[in-house]
Amino acid sequence: MRVRVGCEFEYATDGPVPVLMLVRAHPDDEHRTVHETRWLDPNIALREYVDAFGNFCWRFTAPGGPLRVRYDAVVEISGEEDRVLPDAPLTPIDDVPNDALVYTLPSRYVESDLLITTAWELFGQTPPTWARVQAVCDWVHANVRYETGSSDPTVTAMDTFRRRVGVCRDFALLAVALCRALNIPARYTFGYLPDIAIEPPDVPMDFHAWFEAYVDGRWYPFDARHNVPRIGRVVIGRGRDAVDVALSTSYGALRLDRMTVWSDEVTADNPGGPPTVDDADLLEAGDVALEARRP
Repeated sequence: MRVRVGCEFEYATDGPVPVLMLVRAHPDDEHRTVHETRWLDPNIALREYVDAFGNFCWRFTAPGGPLRVRYDAVVEISGEEDRVLPDAPLTPIDDVPNDALVYTLPSRYVESDLLITTAWELFGQTPPTWARVQAVCDWVHANVRYETGSSDPTVTAMDTFRRRVGVCRDFALLAVALCRALNIPARYTFGYLPDIAIEPPDVPMDFHAWFEAYVDGRWYPFDARHNVPRIGRVVIGRGRDAVDVALSTSYGALRLDRMTVWSDEVTADNPGGPPTVDDADLLEAGDVALEARRP
């Protein structure tokens, strides 16, 4: 199965502003990128680097005035739903890999140390298996109300625990905090999520945040916001919390005037994405490197 993912941003600045962005489909994941393009208007220099968490990040300087940034890709996915393994055992801390231990610790937006007593009271009697992580998802899903516009970049996991309202970012952060409080390695994840095999919501497509827990020796996706297996998660970035995988970070005033996101199954009748790219070429595209391109 192929999925077309991408985004377009229209920014404006009063002068030069350095910017970091994280929008590229992760090239080293379970999906396979078969075609991707990027372009900026005006056509300014863009550098890519890999951060400490293995995410592929962009650096550029907005020159002042309007700026359009666009990313478009076609990726191949398995077409299978998220795996569910109810009896898979949790990994003992002694067996957690060294590079995963950081995901058991508190971080900027994940105050797991403040939730230890609460987490063990709520979930301490659950089996030390996948079921414990699922119990965390069930609780967050049932006790936090989803409300568009109810959050902002300063909201932490503890804020959401107290307020009981948030967006997908907040659901993921709180679930991560509760897992870490239970000594389960958990990391914040965000990316593209198409509406495959479900009734599409009557809202514009957006980026989505979920989390991954380390169970039985490997990482698996969990989603406290939707709390049902989904098809087609395309990871952009992973980190300790939302600060590590911020969509954009600007070192100065950067005004966002418009944002468009797409994530659609590609078929002969539905090429997906915006209409300004040659859809026939994308359907037949082979492996190509990321390239600079303007419409």
